[in-house]
Amino acid sequence: MLACVLALAPATWMHAVADSRVRTVAQVPAQDVAVVFGAGLWKGRPTPYLAHRLDAAAELYRAGKVKVVLVTGDNSRVEYDEPDAMRTYLTSRGVPDKRIVSDYAGFDTWDSCVRAKKIFGVRRAVLVTQGFHIRRAVALCRAAGVESYGVGVAEPHDATWYYGGTREMFAAGKAALDAAFTPDPRFLGAEEPGVREALAAAAR
Repeated sequence: MLACVLALAPATWMHAVADSRVRTVAQVPAQDVAVVFGAGLWKGRPTPYLAHRLDAAAELYRAGKVKVVLVTGDNSRVEYDEPDAMRTYLTSRGVPDKRIVSDYAGFDTWDSCVRAKKIFGVRRAVLVTQGFHIRRAVALCRAAGVESYGVGVAEPHDATWYYGGTREMFAAGKAALDAAFTPDPRFLGAEEPGVREALAAAAR
């Protein structure tokens, strides 16, 4: 019984922290910045799950809910560049290039949240990802110092969805440790002015 309690504790923490902050595109409070987490590429283009996240971010921008979109993903290899693929997709959906900022070292959810705060100066944001991932994203970004609301993108309950949901059960433990010990991301680096400059341009 004790083992079951310990196993379920991280997921319980995530739901307690994040449930009240998960909204739809229409319901989410307006914030300056949307953060879209990477979800893989296929032949250099966003996978369907990533495309759906980007569609939701574009909808937030068109609705005036956000002014800038921070795309965060993996660019650890020359041939694999999530942020640039995400930028290209967003511009094709009507989001101006100058309103998009790229984080090339968002290797996992914790890294993306910490870098959003420490590198890009994001203090408040709307997070965009699939429904099975959104609570972990909100909980981790809040632990990293980003006051967050989340938009959970709905998906058909296919094999990928079940895989993602199962993966979250195991990821919850790491998330709780990250929130408790707040390690630095794999790559921190110097502060970048991209978000600040994009917001200043949007205010003109």
